[in-house]
Amino acid sequence: MYNLDDKKLYLVTDMSNFSFEELLQRVKKAIEGGCSLVQIREKSASSKEFYERAIRMKNLCEKHGALFIVNDRIDIALAVDAHGIHLGQSDLSIDIAKKLLGKDKIIGISANNIKDAKEAEEKGAHYIGVGAIFPTTTKNNAEHVDLDTLYHIQSNINIPVYAIGGINLDNACKISNKKIHGIALSSCILKANCPKEASSFLKKLF
Repeated sequence: MYNLDDKKLYLVTDMSNFSFEELLQRVKKAIEGGCSLVQIREKSASSKEFYERAIRMKNLCEKHGALFIVNDRIDIALAVDAHGIHLGQSDLSIDIAKKLLGKDKIIGISANNIKDAKEAEEKGAHYIGVGAIFPTTTKNNAEHVDLDTLYHIQSNINIPVYAIGGINLDNACKISNKKIHGIALSSCILKANCPKEASSFLKKLF
């Protein structure tokens, strides 16, 4: 099983503003700056495109020392032998993910309340993603979660919590003093003039 203790900066990819080649270069810079978890998120690609992109992204992550997570698609995670999967509340269950992927893979779950977070922990999730903490343009119709709820969830479960949604260089400090394990970001790093510098700055906060 992979250790998440020192994995504080979690990058979620977004294809909306880049070619895949440019995205790979920006992800590489982000890893160099301190992103140690990378999740590939593909909502419009065909299964074939998703698989081909996932293979290349995984190779990049392994070459530069980051863990590679696939969003939603257990079949893609299996096909590329990803380090883990991230699932939403409407995706396949943790039990199925564990049965298909095996006990050594990371399973992350989105949970925006303490009930869902506790249930995920009890079923064997390895981390929780909580958000959107701030307004975000990356995910449509994202539910807002206030900082008190975020802190309450982290205080009442024993697995890492990653805050996600609208986090940037200006507001990240509001989370870092809440004793949250880490933060998950997309636009803030990928759209930065220098993704490496942006990642390095954010890593220092945690």
